[in-house]
This record gives sequence, C-alpha cells and structure tokens, in this order.
Amino acid sequence: MLIEQGRVSVDGAKASLGQKVDPAEAHIEIDGIPLPVAPGLVYYLLYKPVGVVSTAHDPGGRSTIVDLVPSEPRVFPIGRLDADSEGLIILTNDGDLTLRLTHPRYGVEKTYVALVSGVPSNRDRAHLTDGVELDDGPAAAVRARQLARHRDSAMIELVMTEGRNREVRRMLEAIGHPVMELVRTAIGPIKDRDLEPGTYRILTIDEIRQLYQAVATDG
Repeated sequence: MLIEQGRVSVDGAKASLGQKVDPAEAHIEIDGIPLPVAPGLVYYLLYKPVGVVSTAHDPGGRSTIVDLVPSEPRVFPIGRLDADSEGLIILTNDGDLTLRLTHPRYGVEKTYVALVSGVPSNRDRAHLTDGVELDDGPAAAVRARQLARHRDSAMIELVMTEGRNREVRRMLEAIGHPVMELVRTAIGPIKDRDLEPGTYRILTIDEIRQLYQAVATDG
C-alpha cells in the first residue's frame, strides 16, 4: 500500500495506517504531489467554441465559457483563449492550481494547432522557436512543426509556455503567415479528442494529480 511504502504524507509528515484526517483542513501528498481531496473543489475540461469569450463575465453581453458549465459552485477559467479561437480550457475553483498553471515560472506547456495562410519554410519555423519580436517583447515557441501542407495553406503545431494576449496569432502573423483557424489541443498533460465544441467533462483524480505534478517544480 502507498501508506506502508511511505509515499503518503499529511501536513508534511508521513501518514500512518488508520490515521484520521480532515480533508477540509489536511494537506495530503502522494510522492510529494498534492492530492486534491478538499470538499467542494471542482475541475472542468471544456472545449471552447469560436465566438465564446473565456472570461467569467463580459460587459458586452457575449456568451462566456462559464455559461457552458454548471453555475454552482462558481468556477473561473485557467488562462484564456481569444474569442476567435477554440479548444481546451480548464475551469476550477482551486485557486492554488490556477495560480501555478498561469504563473510563467512553472513553464506548463500548451499545445496549439493553427491553419495558416501560405506554407511556412523551415527557416520560418526556426524563427518561431528562436524568437519573434512582438510589440510587447520577444516571444518564442518551445517547439514548432508542420503537420500538413496544402497549396496555399499549412497546419502548424506550436507548443508554448506563455499565454500573452493573442500571442500565437501575433507570432505567426509576424513571420508572414496569418492564422485562419486556431485550436488549443492540450494543456500540459491534459488532452481530449472526443470533446465537441461547447461540451465539457469533469477531470479525473489522476488528471488533476498530473496537473499538480506538472507544477510541482519550476519549469
């Protein structure tokens, strides 16, 4: 068992068999990774459709991603996707995980697939990883590769650790290949090819632990 193997800790001390804890107060870890057991915490994985804004409230009255998940308990998005983009986004009321997943020091990777105008060359893709100068500073992808090419367009996959406003779109436009469609396909270790636009599901305990593991140490 995990406890007998000394892999479980409660409030920084090794757990013992038969030990009773209050999940609302205790900090429980397995192999040094927090175990999210506090009552009331929820974690949704949503596929955001085009045209929906990724905020909790929109002054302009547009549909938001919180309209697509249960209203109680109240949740907030981790990061953002611009209204013209679609793809995966996590909503939760776990403030600690939200802070860690959005803080650049942890370097959690997000994967995007973009349909771009024209066909970027090898040099263009190298430019994306070497760094592109934007109006708010340089930006670089961790990885960039071509998935498919057509006569006048191409599918490019970019892996990013930042999340500045419309960053992927601006990078691709800066190298002369504006985005026609943009999809976020993964957030760290979390993927789901079965979700349809506008639908969501609850993250599993294992997926939540994977996210905590991804932010356990600085990137």
